[in-house]
Formats: sequence, C-alpha cells, structure tokens
Amino acid sequence: MQTDTSYLGLRLPHPFVAGASPFGYRVDTVKRLEDAGCAAVVLHSLFEEQVGMAEEGRIAHMTPSDARFAETINYFPGPAEYQYGPDEYAEHVHRVTRAVRIPVIGSMNGRTGESWLKFAQMIEQAGAAALEVNWYQVNTSASASALAVEDELASTIRDTKRLLKIPLAVKLSPFFTAFANVAHEVDEAGADGLVLFNRFYQPDIDVHAIKVVPRVELSTGAELPLRLRWIAILCGRVRASLAVTGGVAEPNDGIKAILAGADVIQMVSALLRHGPAYIAVMRDGLERWLEAQQMSSVAEARGRLSHQTTPDPNAFERATYIRTLQSWESIP
Repeated sequence: MQTDTSYLGLRLPHPFVAGASPFGYRVDTVKRLEDAGCAAVVLHSLFEEQVGMAEEGRIAHMTPSDARFAETINYFPGPAEYQYGPDEYAEHVHRVTRAVRIPVIGSMNGRTGESWLKFAQMIEQAGAAALEVNWYQVNTSASASALAVEDELASTIRDTKRLLKIPLAVKLSPFFTAFANVAHEVDEAGADGLVLFNRFYQPDIDVHAIKVVPRVELSTGAELPLRLRWIAILCGRVRASLAVTGGVAEPNDGIKAILAGADVIQMVSALLRHGPAYIAVMRDGLERWLEAQQMSSVAEARGRLSHQTTPDPNAFERATYIRTLQSWESIP
C-alpha cells in the first residue's frame, strides 16, 4: 500500500503533517510528533510585530514611547509574552532541525509586505526545509479595495520568493471577493503551496466587564466542508501543492480531503485532543479505506472528487446548493 505523497517538493511517507501549534514550542514535543509518525511538522509562528519591534523598535510604524499610540500598542502582547523573540526563534529552528529527521517547516505570521519578511532568510539559514507564511489580515478600512489587498498579497509573495531558496507555502483565509482568482494570483506569484484555510479566531464580549475578550476553541469537523470545496475547485488548476488545515477530526475527514485533491492534511486540534499518537489512527484509517476500495496508492484516490472531473464547475456548485436546500424535510 503506497501512502506516500509530495508536498512543496518534499517526499513524505504519508499525507498527515503536524500543523503550527504549541507542540512546536519545545524540541522534546517536536520529537514526540516525529516518534508518533508525523510526516513533517510546521512550527508555531513568528509574528511580524515581533520582528518589527526587535529590528525597528516599532509595531506597525508605531513607537511605544509615543503617547499617541499608547492605547493601540497595548492591544498587542508585550515582548515577554511571546514564546520566542526573533533571534531565539531562529535558534529554535536550528535546534529542532538537528534533533529530528522529518522535514521542519518554519512559520511566519503577518499582514504586510514590509521589511519583516527579510527574517525569512534567517529561518532558511537555520535549517528549515520550507517556510509557511500565514497571511492574517482583517482589513477594517472602508477605502481599501479588494484589488489593492490582493495586489499587496501577490507582491509580498514575489518579494519573499526572491529572498528564499527553500519552498514557500502561503496560508490564506477564504475571505476574498473571488477566491479562485486570488489562489491563481498567489500561484502565479510563485507560491509553492497553498494552505487552506487560516482560522479566524473571533473574540467574544464579556457583558459583565463590558470588554472584548479573546476566545480560543479547537476546530471541529463542522469547519471541514469549506476546505473541501475550495481544495476540490483548485485541484489541477494551480501548480502549487494543496494542504488542508482546520476541521480534520477523524480518519474519514482526511480521506475526504484527499478525494477533494489535497496533497497533505495539517493536523492541530485532533493532536491536541488525543495526543501525537493519533497520527497512527489517521494513517491506519487511510490504509484500511484504500484496501477496501481496492486502491493501491494515495495518488490513485487524490482528486477523485475534485472539479477536474466536472465539465461545468459553476453549474455543479449552483446545482449542489439547490439540491441541498431541496433536501430539507418538513418542519416537525
């Protein structure tokens, strides 16, 4: 049974990868992921704001000592609240890559195409097999057009690719006007992989304290269909590798992602719930399914239900929507 796959040009023994999570904080927990059988690991992210503060003494062009920015600066964690500073992060990447044999993918999280991206070279020099850039931006400006936001994204990818020799994956949110076109532009800009999708952690409101409070919840299978839809749409239409992240809770979820066209499945919440050994459950479930379907490899299953097999994808999406509504039963 051939479960091997290729992601970002890296040959992996199976599609299940540990996504960015607290498991990446320490060398010993990364080794736990390797020992459990993870095909690769994405380390937790270094943030644009950390690099800006370390390199320029500013966050998003705001100087902490300037009273005009005091309230806004206070929105962000202080330097001591991050797991690692920029230089410490690079050293951590170096230590992890020396301690394990599986591919280690560094991660950076930001929202602009500015000087912080030069730190990507330090992550490369530290030994990372690839870099994942998590593009996280909620644009609150009513004057910022969709085209301007998308152009900045593509420009950022081109600039980053010029800096790097290692592969670059881009983690995106689904909240674009025309996501298929955005994915095409990101692909054309040189991204070696697309990771779908970034989770938007929505804050809550404390009605007693009358303030906004952070809320972190692990993902569930309810988040998977959005990922499946867009992987299926993009499969065969972009050069970049495709990774699903978010909502993969059990073996059947991973199988669905492969049928839609995913090259790899990044897992976080399921590993945090069940521990690294859950990777073996996912792999075993995949192998049993392949055997039951009389398929000899993951490659044989990949993309079976993608839009590559659909003569008119737009009509298919519309028809599926209508069929879904018509499938409702009578109100009890």
